[in-house]
Amino acid sequence: MTLTIATWNINSVRLREGLVARLLTEEAPDVLCLQECKAPVDKIPLEAFRAAGYGHIVARGQKGYNGVAILSKLPLEDAGEVDFAGLGHARHVAARLENGVVIHNVYVPAGGDIPDRALNVKFGQKLDFVAHLRDFFRDNAPQKAILVGDLNIAPREDDVWNHKALLKIVSHTPVEVEHFTDAQAAGNWVDITRQDIPDGRLYSWWSYRSPDWDAADKGRRLDHIWASRDIAAAGHASRILRPVRGWEQPSDHAPVLASFDL
Repeated sequence: MTLTIATWNINSVRLREGLVARLLTEEAPDVLCLQECKAPVDKIPLEAFRAAGYGHIVARGQKGYNGVAILSKLPLEDAGEVDFAGLGHARHVAARLENGVVIHNVYVPAGGDIPDRALNVKFGQKLDFVAHLRDFFRDNAPQKAILVGDLNIAPREDDVWNHKALLKIVSHTPVEVEHFTDAQAAGNWVDITRQDIPDGRLYSWWSYRSPDWDAADKGRRLDHIWASRDIAAAGHASRILRPVRGWEQPSDHAPVLASFDL
């Protein structure tokens, strides 16, 4: 079968319930992974999503902050979570489909504004989170696995609007990129988006601070879809839904999609 998966930092699932329902209706991915839901699980508006055909959910919630959810047309079972860096945050949840594919939904901490762990505890937490992610998948080699989410790091020079200008900006600093690439290599993960679209600038996030985000186009690719090496060749049809960033009262992230023939 062909499995289409989408990932989207929704920046409050309750506030943007209508946008999620619209995406489910218009794009109809088999699985949608949401980050930054900002709601306990019992406050996620499931009825609207069930009405769109997504009757299966695995989620971890937190009042007002963080939160990750996997919505699916297909039956799935809860495959647990890892408290990366011991933060006690709802930033990871995993689910297993009936065909054995495990989906990891991850929300890496943003890291604050100062790229120095001695001056900014949030930056240290971010680095520790990604280091734990690296170690976990080094010790638990992923097979038939897909990892998606807002990883809050734009690793390549063409994943940001201006490489030189952002070298000292959190999300593109050399130390973050090093942690990111180490984590990817440790799990032998394949970046499916860049496997499909190897060249050119790609962004999935544009700041709310820009009065005209579309014209300024000062974006970053913070949202990712990885696959374990054994199924990476099955990945295709990658795309970023840039127009969604222009919907009314949008998230500052756009959904990222890929399909897999599994």
